Amino acid sequence: MTTIPACPQCALENTYPDGDHYVCADCGHEWQQSEATSTDGVADSEVRDAYGNVLSNGDSVVLVKDLKVKGSSTTLKMGTKVKGIRIAGGDHEVDCKMEGGSFMLKAIYLKKV
Repeated sequence: MTTIPACPQCALENTYPDGDHYVCADCGHEWQQSEATSTDGVADSEVRDAYGNVLSNGDSVVLVKDLKVKGSSTTLKMGTKVKGIRIAGGDHEVDCKMEGGSFMLKAIYLKKV
């Protein structure tokens, strides 16, 4: 049984084959099936923090900038320590839990501790 790869643009798995292409039903991105085999390693690429350190699951990080939470009046303060991060795909690479809830953060606003 063949597995259909996740979308290289949005990293969601709602994709389907269409002739010699794959199509993402969520973002509409199309790519050739021959590209899918060569880009499978891209999803597993390294995630680096603001200072170039490689992040991995379970690391502790500190926020290097105040971040406003979209759709809320909450602000995540610079210097806040986050333990036990999880690396995820997509634009916001880091999934973490803090006092205010669960957040997806961009690695460029984090520093490995």
